[in-house]
Amino acid sequence: MTEKKITVHLPYVESTLRLGSTLASFFMARKTMIPLFFNGDLGSGKTTLVRSLVESLPGAENAEVSSPSFNILNIYPTKPEVNHFDLYRLEGQTPDDDFFDLINNKKSLTVVEWIQYLRIEFWPDSALLFTWIPAASGRTIELTLHGSATSLFEELASLLKSFQ
Repeated sequence: MTEKKITVHLPYVESTLRLGSTLASFFMARKTMIPLFFNGDLGSGKTTLVRSLVESLPGAENAEVSSPSFNILNIYPTKPEVNHFDLYRLEGQTPDDDFFDLINNKKSLTVVEWIQYLRIEFWPDSALLFTWIPAASGRTIELTLHGSATSLFEELASLLKSFQ
């Protein structure tokens, strides 16, 4: 699978919030969506990033963002609509068909926390993988563009330059 990488550093929580709103602006300008996969430890800031992204989209006033750990999926009525999955409780299991329908839906933005619990052979052809990696301070995220998402490399690298 073809891939390209961008590393961003988030020294403060405010940086994570700014990254979420930056990503929201990026996706509002797109006609087709690419799934966002999050791989990070408990407390790394995955849900904080999702919250900021969702709260920066039109329609966010009708969305109450929380970790979908217990119900697996939260759907937020934003534009674009956001499907927020948490696979933590599905470790070792394959999600149902509804998951795969949503992950391949190019009209809505699908965000999946704990993507490490989904075998890579089930991944779609195109995805943005955010991996939280240990840092001396703050947070560091390695963004890997998979498959046809690599065509967005220059645009995303320029957009995320202030985080590098």
